[in-house]
Amino acid sequence: MSKAFTPKVITANALLEGDVIYLAADDSWVRTLTEAEVLTDEAVAQVRLLDASSRHAEAVGVYLADVSLGAEGPQTTHFREAFRATGPSNYPHGKQAEG
Repeated sequence: MSKAFTPKVITANALLEGDVIYLAADDSWVRTLTEAEVLTDEAVAQVRLLDASSRHAEAVGVYLADVSLGAEGPQTTHFREAFRATGPSNYPHGKQAEG
């Protein structure tokens, strides 16, 4: 028996900057998880993933990431996604310097 589909977002890395990005409902790439489109239908998620994966000039490493729905929008459910969202870990710059 297959596992039930849980809410997901499409995430990747921006081709030029390397930042973590998320696909929004308007097909733009955004840099904050709260702006990402939350996908609750598996068929829609697969179509959106195929489309996002074909945008080679904008993003690399496109995949579906699990999220939970909270009062402030989608929240990561896995350590890997929370870690990616904080930015590079080699020294404070970018998102780490801002926080």
